[in-house]
Amino acid sequence: MCGIIGIVGQEPVSPRLYDGLTLLQHRGQDAAGIATCHEGRLVLRRGGGLVRDVFSASDIQRLEGRMGIAHVRYPTAGTSGQAESQPFYVNSPYGIVMGHNGNLTNSEVLQRELFESDLRHINTRSDSEVLLNVFAHELQDLNPSTHLTADMIFATVAAVHRRCKGAYAVIGMVVGRGVFAFRDPLGIRPAVIGHRESASGGTEYAIASESVALQGLGFSLLRDIAPGEAVYIDMEGNLHTEQCAQSPALSPCIFEYVYLARPDSIIDNISVYKSRLRMGETLARRILQERPDHDIDVVIPIPDTSRTSALEVAVNLGVKYREGFIKNRYIGRTFIMPGQQLRKKSVRQKLSPIDLEFNGKNVLLVDDSIVRGTTSGQIVQMARDAGANKVYMASAAPPVRYPNVYGIDMPAAEELIAHERTTEEIEKVIGADWLVYQALDDLIEAVRYDKHPIEHFETSCFSGDYITGDVDQSYLDTLEQQRSDNAKRLQNPADDLMVL
Repeated sequence: MCGIIGIVGQEPVSPRLYDGLTLLQHRGQDAAGIATCHEGRLVLRRGGGLVRDVFSASDIQRLEGRMGIAHVRYPTAGTSGQAESQPFYVNSPYGIVMGHNGNLTNSEVLQRELFESDLRHINTRSDSEVLLNVFAHELQDLNPSTHLTADMIFATVAAVHRRCKGAYAVIGMVVGRGVFAFRDPLGIRPAVIGHRESASGGTEYAIASESVALQGLGFSLLRDIAPGEAVYIDMEGNLHTEQCAQSPALSPCIFEYVYLARPDSIIDNISVYKSRLRMGETLARRILQERPDHDIDVVIPIPDTSRTSALEVAVNLGVKYREGFIKNRYIGRTFIMPGQQLRKKSVRQKLSPIDLEFNGKNVLLVDDSIVRGTTSGQIVQMARDAGANKVYMASAAPPVRYPNVYGIDMPAAEELIAHERTTEEIEKVIGADWLVYQALDDLIEAVRYDKHPIEHFETSCFSGDYITGDVDQSYLDTLEQQRSDNAKRLQNPADDLMVL
């Protein structure tokens, strides 16, 4: 999960790219980068940390130009830190810079092909650098002239689709020519396009992971980029689009609606906020089915993502809704923090209970999902320490039993609390008096409201069904060896060096 944004405008874009990244900060807190083009020259600034820490006012001033792209990173492939911050750059052909949200499932195969056949060197462990070099090689194979056309971009993207497997939403820029974007043929990761009329005249275009970034910058949402589609905006502000995949089939990641996206975003024409309201409705229905004689006094959300669902649970159960935890706004999202020990340490720094909302009450805690269970057990204990009589828990998502290979940090089955455990066993691990999970069919119903035309969602972490068709147990075993929390602890600190 990362955040991407690109703008082709009539005035300097770096201040708006910076603001756009802050609106997408929830999608990645490890690193950030901005690349702009000014008078045929690439200007690039990237580094580790939050957006506000990476860029100074003087950085933004130096990032000149009316065209640029930007990225916030949450590491799933490679290592964390500055060395693999994006966008990545290659100087041939033309000079291309690219940022990527997602994960390639055939990255190792592609890296061998790039080295042995394409004669390209990959300098990091990032699959984003692999994707960039595949794109650059396929564009080079077209024997390009000095004049880059939209058709050349589209032919290149079509070749990328033929070679690359997995999830990818991509933003890129060809120096001195234009900005392009494309989405994998299944549309697993989101990307939207918007426009606005500039004060100086002319239409400006922006592309981003979520509509909230466009809205915050004053752009009107045009639509989602379709699965397999490529978009190219040239320096003159002309918009070109084309379907570049042979068999596109929209199958967005359902976890975007559960947790990843901001509630005020619209993804594939679905309101994230309304989806979460309906998750609360279906979860309440499940609670009444499994616990018809419940004695819940109060429903309390685990902030922030679960608030919308928790409110609907309370309404549908006919019990009080209360805010029982105060969140420290200066601690990042614990789910996307690398390493179990850091997650454990962060929970009590992040949340503080309001004792009077717990004391002597039977409390239902509602969370958006339970992934590793690290935070859940601590939060249940915090509720007991605050005086709760009984502590129940409900998850707006089904049990997370399987690794995610499409860009979410769930690489190791053994780290998932629901893997090979029953609900009763999970109750004991986290210390809850009882636990209720959302059913997968109910989750799909909640997201696909009003008979929305989406027929399939990417649900692998709940169902074990990997829709790209190239993921087997051998792949999952290799992924676990490379990306588990234990593997991250064993990484050499030198891995974070930018070696050129």
